[in-house]
Order: sequence, then structure tokens, then C-alpha cells
Amino acid sequence: MTSTNSSSVPNNKPVWFITGCSTGFGRELARHLLEAGYRTVVSARNPDDLKDLAGTGEALLLQLDVTDQQQVDAAVKSAEEKFGRIDVLVNNAGIGYFGAVEESEDAQVRWMFEVNVFGLGRMIRAVLPGMRKRRRGFIVNISSIGGIRAFPGLGYYNATKFAVEGLSDALWQEVEPLGIKVMVVEPSGFRTDWAGRSAAESPQRIDDYVATAGARRRQIRAYSGKQPGDPVRAAHAIVKAVESVNPPRHLLLGNAAFDLAALKLEELRQEFSAWEAVARAADFPKD
Repeated sequence: MTSTNSSSVPNNKPVWFITGCSTGFGRELARHLLEAGYRTVVSARNPDDLKDLAGTGEALLLQLDVTDQQQVDAAVKSAEEKFGRIDVLVNNAGIGYFGAVEESEDAQVRWMFEVNVFGLGRMIRAVLPGMRKRRRGFIVNISSIGGIRAFPGLGYYNATKFAVEGLSDALWQEVEPLGIKVMVVEPSGFRTDWAGRSAAESPQRIDDYVATAGARRRQIRAYSGKQPGDPVRAAHAIVKAVESVNPPRHLLLGNAAFDLAALKLEELRQEFSAWEAVARAADFPKD
């Protein structure tokens, strides 16, 4: 499924490849890039969700399930055949899951890891050979403020985003010497369809968690559509960061994200300082 509106003037702008463009960040980022004249690979599990973008700019619209290795390989091959290269990969595809840790279902948790972590890894491994060959490229991994600070009722979702954070921090150390940049994006509440469409929940309810995990779940569901974050402004911020002279390795998006991350840093600093003597005493004594 393709749509290309091209002119005789060569397009020297970076080629972007975005996963999970059905809704939210992926859709708004794709729209912004296409309207700004970027050649953009727009992908989603259901290609029907992308039809309204078909007439916008130089787009390659692809069906892509990041849990399917054959689809991943085929999508990357199609992008490279169409545009010659992939300059920026945005790993946006992801799902959520509500439930206290004890309430959570193993099958649902494993599926979430398959999408949020292993799917992201598949995409990275698929684009890196081309980026390494050209000695340039940019990988953007969409995480969450929940990848820095965990919340009750979202323990396993937080775990997937903590995994994205750890993988990204290792990745930039491996690929920056090769000319490839890595940025992890950590948004707080934005008006996407994450809570309504992309987040399942455990059917099990344990009374002891009503005031913690249950309260958080109800708060997020009720908040859906009223979050302060604007996905359009987020899309502009991501592009600005990628194209900056010194792009950040971590990009917080939203006032709540910034405040919660700063609070987490302070909490860790205080706790580390309080237990510094015990921590240091665990080594063998110096000669």
C-alpha cells in the first residue's frame, strides 16, 4: 500500500520510518513529517487506519506487525527499495496493560513484552545494518515517564518501559561511535488513545489493591481524552530534538513528565546518600 506525491526536485531531507501509526504519537508525527515534505514510511498493523494519510506528501504506507519477523524484514526492505535508505527509525508501536502485579495474567504480560520490547528490538536490528554501512542514522525509542517512575496498577507496563530505557542506554554506547544517534522519549499524559484502545486490563480484582492499583486504573481511564499533553506539539518536539546539533539521549515530554522525573532523581539521591555507608561497606576492605 503506497502513496507518493513527488516532484522533479530531489528531496534531500532525512527519510523517516515510524511504527504504530494508527493513532496517537505515531499518527501525528507521520502527518507532521509528510506535511513538512519528508519522505516517510508510515506503518501500522491495520493498513486501513492509514488511508487518510495516503494523499499527503511522499508516503510509503505499509502493514507492519512488529511481532512478526517476516513483516519487519519485508517492511525495511520495501522502505530501502523505495527511498534508498532509512535515516530515522521511530519505534512507537506499543500497548498497555492495567493490573496490580498479583492480578496480572501471564499471557497478556508476555504479549505486551513481545510488542513493547522484543518488537522494538526487531526493528532496531533490522535497520542497523544499513545505518552502520552509511555511518549515520537516528533511532528514536518511545518510552514513557513510566519508564523512569513506576505507578501502581501498571507494574508490568512499567517493566516494559524500564526495559526500553535500559536497552536504549546500552544501544547508544554501542552505536554512537559508528555515527548513529539514539534518543528515548518519555512522555507523561497525552491525548492519545492509549488508555482507551491500546491498553487491556486484568479481569481479576483483589480487594487489597482497590486503593492503590484500582484507584490508579480508574484515574487513568477517567483522564483519557483530558490529558494536558498535545500530540501535535509532541511531534514537533521530537523532530526538533532529532534535528538539533546536540540531540538529547532522553527527551521528556510534558510538565508532569519533567516534574515526576525530577522528583524521582531527588528521591534516589536522598536514599542513596542515606545508605551510602552501608553500600560502600559491602566491598572487600582495601589493603
